[in-house]
Amino acid sequence: MGLKGFVEGGIASIVAGCSTHPLDLIKVRMQLQGENSQVRPAPAHLGPNNAHPRMGPVAVGMRIIQQDGAAALFSGVSATMLRQTLYSTTRMGLYDIMKKKWTDPDTGNMKLWKKIGAGLIAGGIGAAVGNPADVAMVRMQADGRLPALQRRNYKSVIDAISQMAKNEGIGSLWRGSSLTVNRAMLVTASQLASYDQIKETILDKGVMEDGLGTHVTASFAAGFVASVVTNPIDVIKTRVMNMKVEPGKAPPYAGATDCALRTIRSEGVLALYKGFIPTISRQGPFTIVLFVTLEQVRKLFKDFDF
Repeated sequence: MGLKGFVEGGIASIVAGCSTHPLDLIKVRMQLQGENSQVRPAPAHLGPNNAHPRMGPVAVGMRIIQQDGAAALFSGVSATMLRQTLYSTTRMGLYDIMKKKWTDPDTGNMKLWKKIGAGLIAGGIGAAVGNPADVAMVRMQADGRLPALQRRNYKSVIDAISQMAKNEGIGSLWRGSSLTVNRAMLVTASQLASYDQIKETILDKGVMEDGLGTHVTASFAAGFVASVVTNPIDVIKTRVMNMKVEPGKAPPYAGATDCALRTIRSEGVLALYKGFIPTISRQGPFTIVLFVTLEQVRKLFKDFDF
């Protein structure tokens, strides 16, 4: 029936998403550093650049723990679970279906351009399905950086989605969807295609056997490729999704392009790689856990057909 790929991919994605959630939260907080100087004037004492001092991933993590406790590192984890259930289950399942259809029956391999094409299609569809959970996750992760009176204080992902729909309209659930879709297409194409390609190369060259070492090596390399490709669009996506739109007032950003241009003008081109260290620190472990878990789940379900 083709459901096995969805189930296997969904289980692996939820395990990977939950286990690396604190790293993702730190990445989001770092990507939002410096944003306030664009959206609202900064106090004069901050100097000519009107910017707060930049903090590294360790400092950001420690500050979260000091201000809100260790449990705050898992803020928005319910949204992560829903996002992985909707987005990653869809993209992993669709990629698996296309991989089976497009694999050469004689060699057992699929050409790289077909892998990339399958990743682009699967990622785009998965992102469209999971965008509401993605918006909720970004907001829940970013909430702790706001002053207490300005926090949204969502109780759960369901509360976040219902409040957004009620206060900002249904359309708010797909805010930044073009960015989410573009990012997901790039992530899936670079992550899944590079994992399969690197794994095939390792096995074909006889560097290692098909085991844990091969899976870890291929998945870490895939995570690095995905991080380099997607970090700029991830920064813009985070800022657009997190912006607070007040009734009767113009939104902080007119759209993704406006956000990108204002970010570059205000903070420089390298601002698009803000949060890259926690991105690779999260993407590496996430991709390793994802594919190692996926390989084990496949072994578990190999005798089942559904």
